[in-house]
Amino acid sequence: MSHKRIPKRKAAIAVGGVAALGAAALLLPNANASQSNGDAATPRTFKSNDVSDVASMLASQLGDAFAGSYYDAANKQLVINVVGNNSNVVNQIERAGAVAHQVQNSTADLEAAAKTLRTEASIAGTAWSVDPKTNEIHVTADSTVTGGKWNTVESTVKGLGSGVATLSKSAGTLKTFVDGGDAIFGGNARCSLGFNVTAGDGTPAFLTAGHCGVAAAQWSDAQGGAPIATVDQATFPGAGDFSLVKYDDPATQTNSAVNVGNGQSVQINQAVEAAVGQQVFRMGSTTGLHDGNVTGLNATVNYPEGTVTGLIQTDVCAEPGDSGGSLFTQDGGAVGLTSGGSGDCTAGGETFFQPVTTALAATGATLGAGDAGAGAGDAGAGDAGAGDAGAGDAGAGAGDAGAGGAVDPSASAADPGAGDAVDPSAGADDAAGAGQNGTHHKSRRQHN
Repeated sequence: MSHKRIPKRKAAIAVGGVAALGAAALLLPNANASQSNGDAATPRTFKSNDVSDVASMLASQLGDAFAGSYYDAANKQLVINVVGNNSNVVNQIERAGAVAHQVQNSTADLEAAAKTLRTEASIAGTAWSVDPKTNEIHVTADSTVTGGKWNTVESTVKGLGSGVATLSKSAGTLKTFVDGGDAIFGGNARCSLGFNVTAGDGTPAFLTAGHCGVAAAQWSDAQGGAPIATVDQATFPGAGDFSLVKYDDPATQTNSAVNVGNGQSVQINQAVEAAVGQQVFRMGSTTGLHDGNVTGLNATVNYPEGTVTGLIQTDVCAEPGDSGGSLFTQDGGAVGLTSGGSGDCTAGGETFFQPVTTALAATGATLGAGDAGAGAGDAGAGDAGAGDAGAGDAGAGAGDAGAGGAVDPSASAADPGAGDAVDPSAGADDAAGAGQNGTHHKSRRQHN
């Protein structure tokens, strides 16, 4: 099939200029982690983006004594779970500036329990992940798991032994988030762009949900429009939920920022590993900007389409139309791509995300525009009326990307000048472009 040549375009990052609703915190840069005062017993304070590297180092050093870690956001401390009462292990942890916490279950114990769940309780509507704060596996069953299915899950959890796993019932339905919101289109599917990246061959591309990549090979920025990008790789279900989609025009200029609405954006500086207890922000076309915390890692989710492993579990709310988009930290760390979950932004619930680091490693891509990308000054609003990929967002997503100022999620769309470092006139132009084009690449995944 021949394709119309797409002119050079500027593609804005995942999320469009919808009103930022419900997030209670300001997106402000964190201070750098403080230095140790020399007392090995005095914990350091950490930025949430830094804890995964220290935790990985200690996991390697401690071996079987390491039983997981989490971030104590209130005290900005890294907590390391340990099995046994070995003073040498505790000293190693304290020398690294972390806090040692003695627990019952080893990493091997919890991995064995998860394997049992996978073998005996892989029922659609169930999910589980390790919660290092409780040193247990948290198992969730949605409203469709009833009768014999519920009995199977319940008996399997009880069979794991005391203090190994907990089981809770969700009032919602565990599913991939679908419907609603502005979109990119492929065949009969509608999804959202996640993060712009550079493919291994140096060409511009983006990451999105894997089920989008298996639903359609080519994607447009308008329903029934000419394709602008073609799927290169896709994984779903199985070991993740991600796809790499290459722009058809190798001259496409991309930027690395998340547009959080009101003409404001957060520059994305790096891909970071999630840490339990870490505060994260999710932007979606249906519900806007919301924040919450990472509650589990290496989660297994049994969707109706199949089992997906290796996901991040959070308490950030999401609704149909929010899937496929950006999960990030307040200081510009790319964390994940919205996969699915249960509940909504009224009652709450669990939401699962594909780790960006895993998707990058699997696809060979690198975060950001690389040589193909434009600087913040290159992404003006000149293309806003052209129906480009994220054209309505181009001014906000890229033109403001270098600003790096405070973003006030509670600001209304009618106040495009909200935020300390945002150009009010640029925000107003973007808001107009958003309303006209309706092509914002928001956080979503959808099958129609």
